[in-house]
Amino acid sequence: MSGDLTTLKPRERLVQATVKLLAEQGPSAIKARTIAAEAGVSTMVVYHHFGGIPELVGAVIDHGFAEMERTFETLPVTSDPVADLFSMALAVREIARSNPHLYDLMFGLSMRATYRPAPDKAVRRSGHSKVFKAAYAHLTSACQRLVDSEDAIALDVKAVAAGLWSTMHGYISLELADHFVEFEDPVGSIMLPAGVVFTVGLGGDRQRAQASHEEALRQHVASVR
Repeated sequence: MSGDLTTLKPRERLVQATVKLLAEQGPSAIKARTIAAEAGVSTMVVYHHFGGIPELVGAVIDHGFAEMERTFETLPVTSDPVADLFSMALAVREIARSNPHLYDLMFGLSMRATYRPAPDKAVRRSGHSKVFKAAYAHLTSACQRLVDSEDAIALDVKAVAAGLWSTMHGYISLELADHFVEFEDPVGSIMLPAGVVFTVGLGGDRQRAQASHEEALRQHVASVR
């Protein structure tokens, strides 16, 4: 995120200001007046560009998924789809840890504080927006390569992707909520073994699955140091 919001156009400035407030103060700060002050604009600018806070929140959700898609684009596509999928999971974990409230906004089931839903409650932006689909396409592509490999039986790719997505976000949500504080290394003790079990359940060899996950973790640790 740009450190100087004044270099951005008003609409993007408001989105970035909201992301910053989420990271620093949490959902209680998501109010038109607070966001406008952070962005260095008047409150009327918020309503001019978005109509209200629900619409701004939708743009922030899209921003989060766009950032996730850009992160996925930076990850190498290798001959090992199991390792690639775990690399993606580790990358999402880093995104979540960098701004837990933004992650909660993107994936949470409830809208807390001023996170009021848009008037059309039937619209689930996080599961149907173009930016979400662009990010999710990276997952389904890797799952297709997995299903086509010797490490999986013939299964529906959509079901495999949904299962992995659920496993990944279930772990991340619980870790963010401090459910694994008793583990010195929750990634190595829980997240990695869960990925191995999932892969083996698809028909993969346990030793290969273990090696793929460990290599992905090694590469990830090296990249974030």
